[in-house]
Amino acid sequence: MPRLPFTETMSHDPNCLFCKIAAGQIPSTKVHEDDEFVAFRDIRPAAETHVLVIPRKHIETLSNCTESDSALLGKMLILVARLADQLGVAYKGGQTGFRTVINTGPGGGQEVYHLHAHLLAGPRPWLRMG
Repeated sequence: MPRLPFTETMSHDPNCLFCKIAAGQIPSTKVHEDDEFVAFRDIRPAAETHVLVIPRKHIETLSNCTESDSALLGKMLILVARLADQLGVAYKGGQTGFRTVINTGPGGGQEVYHLHAHLLAGPRPWLRMG
């Protein structure tokens, strides 16, 4: 997939790992790329299917979003659902489905401070605990 350039209206943090991935400066296994988002497989997957969906616009956390980010957030969630379908894990009845997680801040488990959604699917190991 060709890398699309950042526009002047999009912010970019030159020290951010995910900004570097979005800019093509760090390799990743991309599953989607367009002018607003990049989606790639997590290098340390927590599930059989584990994809990160990031906006090209640098926003540190979900808590930093404003009303002006509403359309971006909506598009991000719709993209997660579309990717789940493309990856064969979308809910189609029965036992199929996926999880969408947005970790926010240290208490929420956020490790990279660039807004991102996790698309996860596969067995849930915590159900076997206990």
